[in-house]
Amino acid sequence: MSRPQLRRWGLVSSPPRGVPGLALLALLALRLAAGTDCPCPEPELCRPIRHHPDFEVFVFDVGQKTWKSYDWSQITTVATFGKYDSELMCYAHSKGARVVLKGDVSLKDIIDPAFRASWIAQKLNLAKTQYMDGINIDIEQEVNCLSPEYDALTALVKETTDSFHREIEGSQVTFDVAWSPKNIDRRCYNYTGIADACDFLFVMSYDEQSQIWSECIAAANAPYNQTLTGYNDYIKMSINPKKLVMGVPWYGYDYTCLNLSEDHVCTIAKVPFRGAPCSDAAGRQVPYKTIMKQINSSISGNLWDKDQQAPYYNYKDPAGHFHQVWYDNPQSISLKATYIQNYGLRGIGMWNANCLDYSGDAVAKQQTEEMWEVLKPKLLQR
Repeated sequence: MSRPQLRRWGLVSSPPRGVPGLALLALLALRLAAGTDCPCPEPELCRPIRHHPDFEVFVFDVGQKTWKSYDWSQITTVATFGKYDSELMCYAHSKGARVVLKGDVSLKDIIDPAFRASWIAQKLNLAKTQYMDGINIDIEQEVNCLSPEYDALTALVKETTDSFHREIEGSQVTFDVAWSPKNIDRRCYNYTGIADACDFLFVMSYDEQSQIWSECIAAANAPYNQTLTGYNDYIKMSINPKKLVMGVPWYGYDYTCLNLSEDHVCTIAKVPFRGAPCSDAAGRQVPYKTIMKQINSSISGNLWDKDQQAPYYNYKDPAGHFHQVWYDNPQSISLKATYIQNYGLRGIGMWNANCLDYSGDAVAKQQTEEMWEVLKPKLLQR
């Protein structure tokens, strides 16, 4: 390895004044040792990504190897919620995309500043040893507006951001928020403070039936008007649109109907959640790839709800029970994605990229490509 190569990879620098030759050699040995653990074929791929794109495509990956078939021409960040995969890290870096940790912690613990410091140090060390580019903080626990957790959560985000930015050049710290800032699922967070404290918020515009306060009937996972009202409310709080990334669902909900009317109203079981009498917990989450395989054998075929601007269908299971499945497809996602361009949001992302069919089957291949294509900014599609 030549000295110019060492300098290019940051392993050596000009000798600081007053540093003896032996000390310099020891320093070089330490830096070389730090680089020997790089699992990538090219050591440069273990360096953090520094570029900050104008448009963010934020991808959640939950494990296995489907990432090899993702549309890497678009991806800017991968949040790894599955087992750490060094091959994924190396490949993402080769495409200029960040790879970030998942950050989750009990809110009761973070009231203690010493615990916060310890947790942040642990996550920072993990990011460094795995050659990662930041952290996505995913905390979806209840918080009372007047509780110590309210301020502690904001402090955690700020302290995490400060530490990562200081220790990993170009690193990214993000925080996942509900589809609306109006205390969804009893989550009273300091949204403006958290937005100021991190690089941007990933808005989880899905699971919007987690609290059903009206009739207990099946409905869209991310209804059009309800979704966009959430963004309007964030922006009204003086949160810069460039601090918001729109999260869309690549999965739907399968509800068993207690009764299915002739005009497709599916009454569901009452499953309370955080104060609401009914919730989407009455259904089960289904990935897009499963929905696409099932829809052709449904009793209704593909249906479209004009009020919610979302697709759905009905089917009967082997036991004779009627089901209704609500989901998002390229049509419903593109309608919501138009808002990103109109209001200048930071970007788009999804939960989660593993939900599509990457088998290579001709029909599935087209369906998968269409779901990736709809993420592109509208101006680029023209």
